Amino acid sequence: MYKSFVSVIFLTAAVSFGAQAKDVAVKITQDKSYSTVHVDGELIKISRIQDTSHVIDGSYAKTSRPCPPFCINPLHVDDNVETVAELEVIKFIETVMYRGDGVMIDARTSSWYKKGTIPGSVNIPFTEFEKDADDPQLAEILESFGAVERSDVNPVLRMVENVGLLGGDEKTDKWDFTDAKELLLWCNGPWCGQSPRAIRGLLKVGYPAEKLHYYRGGMQMWQSLGLTTIKPKSTSVAKTEVNK
Repeated sequence: MYKSFVSVIFLTAAVSFGAQAKDVAVKITQDKSYSTVHVDGELIKISRIQDTSHVIDGSYAKTSRPCPPFCINPLHVDDNVETVAELEVIKFIETVMYRGDGVMIDARTSSWYKKGTIPGSVNIPFTEFEKDADDPQLAEILESFGAVERSDVNPVLRMVENVGLLGGDEKTDKWDFTDAKELLLWCNGPWCGQSPRAIRGLLKVGYPAEKLHYYRGGMQMWQSLGLTTIKPKSTSVAKTEVNK
């Protein structure tokens, strides 16, 4: 019923937004004027700023920051974690998130999140993913993504799983990530280490690399392309809410 309701909303929005599409001079791609995402009970239109003289200012206009800590990140956090750009982020919103199979995570500290975020993101600061593997707060977050905590796993079963059978590639001694959601993590840009640190924390506890995506461009590239940002209505750190 929920998906039907959302589909109706998206169809209504498409008709409404479509009426404006003829006036769009700055499109996302040649064939796409905008996208939409469901945020806090309403549809947010993701498009580009139409003022072709617009420039970014403030923190995202800076070219140089002290390194360390603001060093340029490599393209890949891990060989098996996909690095994505803006069109892939939008596709993730339109498909994986729309199906309820994914979560987009603003891995910055809450002070950055309050200033503005990419529509559809939930704020889980990178420090949450760097907690000890037995930390109950980390466990709560992993469970909100669909991971299942394991106990008293049969040693013979683990031996079989460790050679890649019975879905062993998505299981550890402590966690079963078989039904865990895909995660797309981002922070402030190529010079920001917060989302890479969050991803490394997830890999450390066994989260499957194939279910992780890294938006390296982050807020700096998102804003440099004039894409929509929003100020969140709720500034509380998201944990169990991501499953709702």
